[in-house]
Amino acid sequence: MLKTRVITALVLLAVLLTVLFSKSFILFSVVIAAFFAAAAWESFRLFQVRQAIPGAVIWTAAFLYLLLKGEPESARLLFMLSVAIWVIRLIPSLKFGLPPLDALGNRLLNGIYGIAILGCFLAIVALFQRSPVYLLSVMAIVWIADIGAYFSGKAFGKRKLAPTISPGKSWEGAIGGWLAVLIITAASTFHPLLADTFAPQVLARWGWGGFFVVMTLMVAASIVGDLFESQLKRRAGMKDSSNLLPGHGGVLDRIDALIPTLPLAALLGAWL
Repeated sequence: MLKTRVITALVLLAVLLTVLFSKSFILFSVVIAAFFAAAAWESFRLFQVRQAIPGAVIWTAAFLYLLLKGEPESARLLFMLSVAIWVIRLIPSLKFGLPPLDALGNRLLNGIYGIAILGCFLAIVALFQRSPVYLLSVMAIVWIADIGAYFSGKAFGKRKLAPTISPGKSWEGAIGGWLAVLIITAASTFHPLLADTFAPQVLARWGWGGFFVVMTLMVAASIVGDLFESQLKRRAGMKDSSNLLPGHGGVLDRIDALIPTLPLAALLGAWL
């Protein structure tokens, strides 16, 4: 299992780097659309909507339309809507729970989460157009938080963060991931080659106080995204969102923490 997981991770990393640095927007668009289609299909499955494939096709068509239309102002409005969706509807569900699978509220929530996924993938496009390294610098914040939380949780985890949603996560792990992000991103601000990446730009624009707030919000958003997808899987009785990625589950399992984080970063990046 570990061997399969490592091989899949290496293949995904190779694909990611090849696409990002290929200088081909057509290749980038094809690959990102394929991953979006997979994520949309998995989302329909988690909400147990019967017409998962037709629904994913419709959502992917909408994504391609917005991708090719390429209006920055429309994208910015979508990023604002995505952030609002998390604050107003999806974060509160972690406390109050999800509607029954056979209820109308479940279909409405499916549409709302679909908009959040759409905002995430368009944020990938916006951040990529700024530069591939800039996009990676944002994604790295989520990866660092996840890795830091894993090792901190293993070493010190005692108090459960959300025992009814994801029993394996702890407050100690979350704090460890947050500290790892603060330390590593702060260190990156001193390297001249990274001056045009996300963290140094935040520091240059808003100082250390703003830097601390933004990095804390990014880590909190990544945790929320992870917990929300865990909640969906627990309700649906599914271990993974799919088995498309051997050893890793599905696309949503790999990007759940990015879904609330990337639109936030794209919105902040527009203000930098």
